[in-house]
Amino acid sequence: MTAADAEQPPVTAADAQLPPVTAADAEQPPVTAADAQLPPVTAADAEQPPVAAPGAQLAEALAAIRPADEQAMAAARDHQARLTKPAGSLGALEELSVRLAGLAGVCPPPLPTPATVAVFAGDHGVHAQGVTPWPQEVTAQMVANFVAGGAVVNTFARQAGADVMVVDVGVALPLHGGATLLDANVRRGTADLSVGPALTRDEALAAVEVGVGVARALVASGAKCLLTGDMGIANTTPAAALIAVFTGSDPAAATGRGTGIDDAMLAHKVDVVRRALALHSPDPADPLGVLAAVGGLEHAALTGFVLGAAAERVPVIVDGVIAASAALAAAAFAPGAVAAMVAGHRSAEPGASVALAHLGLEPLLDLGMRLGEGSGAALALPVVQAAVRVLHEVATFDAAGVSEK
Repeated sequence: MTAADAEQPPVTAADAQLPPVTAADAEQPPVTAADAQLPPVTAADAEQPPVAAPGAQLAEALAAIRPADEQAMAAARDHQARLTKPAGSLGALEELSVRLAGLAGVCPPPLPTPATVAVFAGDHGVHAQGVTPWPQEVTAQMVANFVAGGAVVNTFARQAGADVMVVDVGVALPLHGGATLLDANVRRGTADLSVGPALTRDEALAAVEVGVGVARALVASGAKCLLTGDMGIANTTPAAALIAVFTGSDPAAATGRGTGIDDAMLAHKVDVVRRALALHSPDPADPLGVLAAVGGLEHAALTGFVLGAAAERVPVIVDGVIAASAALAAAAFAPGAVAAMVAGHRSAEPGASVALAHLGLEPLLDLGMRLGEGSGAALALPVVQAAVRVLHEVATFDAAGVSEK
């Protein structure tokens, strides 16, 4: 960052109404206040309804989440049975298409394109406990890399034809990204969850609502599929704590090597999670309280993002262990939200498999990946799209004049 950068206006939550950032945007000059071309504020604006009270977006999302439509699912199964292929020959793709029909309430469901990866970034006070060898400033540096289009998730998203949106919900260092970064920073990193609550309830709620708002804005701008992404040095530690709470699993089963730590650091990391859970005794029936006690700002925002997708009846592809921990929190808020979730891949982080099993989700890919960022979700996107396209485009036996057995 240069001195000139500090003079630029920060991106605010209102910018969530803008279309998501594409790879081509990285080559464009930064958007200035003049570019917005918004009309000036007038006295009449004072008559507009007040901004929604804290919690209103979450409450609206929860009220909008409905169970899967059984009639649409039955129609999808019937249609699959009449397509020119042996019944069941497409394996998991068939059930996926049925689930997405149930989510949309229609068969065939809308094609899940265009799609956007939302990468939520935040820092963690538990970093001070030595749970990772990576310095905390890498979070901000990687955000800059995402904005520039140079990270793995950018590459995979370009391959899949998806856009990438980067959201600062809790990065410790100041950032400047112009139009390519949404500034929704709730606080500059969490507190150390092993010595006190990571967040206040109000902060956790604010982060959840950032995620809900981003999901709603992306769908309003035309997105038909949302993908979870994350960035935060030390964020696998709160993820492990969340998974242990919501699944009732032992912290050792929920805690992995993250960025590749050795056995000694892994044992220490498990101990940190145990101490945090003993300190807080979080109640899984109070998901907001759990997020506040042992979560992260990106975990809370991803929770809201998943809930927002479910409320809009749009599929959300869950990436790795961070997203899986947030998916558990979303399901604790609203069990019906699981209908919108698609497990993109099986992360090498053990907690991810624990979380997905608890949610009843079978991952589409199993490549031994543990990067995060939304990388696995981006790789899975074409598979999700193919599953739906089958219902739209494959001919039936009658239409094709093909004899059945």
